[in-house]
Amino acid sequence: MKFFVDTADIDEIRELADTGLLDGVTTNPSLIAKTGRDFFEVVSEICEVVDGPVSAEVAATDHETMLAEGRKLAGIADNIAVKVPLTPDGLKTCRVLAQAGTMVNVTLCFSANQAILAAKAGASFVSPFVGRLDDIAADGMNLIAEICEIYENYSDFKTEVLVASVRSPMHITESAKMGAHVATVPASVLWSLFHHPLTDKGLDAFLSDWKKTGQSIL
Repeated sequence: MKFFVDTADIDEIRELADTGLLDGVTTNPSLIAKTGRDFFEVVSEICEVVDGPVSAEVAATDHETMLAEGRKLAGIADNIAVKVPLTPDGLKTCRVLAQAGTMVNVTLCFSANQAILAAKAGASFVSPFVGRLDDIAADGMNLIAEICEIYENYSDFKTEVLVASVRSPMHITESAKMGAHVATVPASVLWSLFHHPLTDKGLDAFLSDWKKTGQSIL
């Protein structure tokens, strides 16, 4: 499974990139607005830090304007994935951009049927939002299972399942078990994957025993 971080905070991105475990970044207008910086400056800087896909979202809702925005975004860097909404106009835009060789992330997916449409439109990624489904008492993880099963049935579907709206490590674990290709997560959730109380306890014991020897490796 690939890990993307869902943020536009360049310091967070740099720190995670230094681990060597970060495969990409997803942004949206809300995340970039939080930085208080110029949109294109932020996205360009992220693309320089991360080698993998960097999702940058269009702001328009009609096909012609989305397409113009998507082409401009794609010109920022080779690793841009233009993010479009899962609407008829969004999928029309996806098809044109994908046919031109641009990566496209189709976002705001809430059903398996929508995911089929995204794959048929040539999306590089489809982003089902598990947390938002959980919020309305629906089963977000069941949606991931359905999409993964359907995509597995069709070898001509090249779209990767990008699990979004991740709220906890359990969302990641369950998605990985189902065969999802990518999880995009807040930095705090990604860092939490490193931690386990028994790891901390074991390390403390090792260090205590080593200290008693009075020795040094260096």
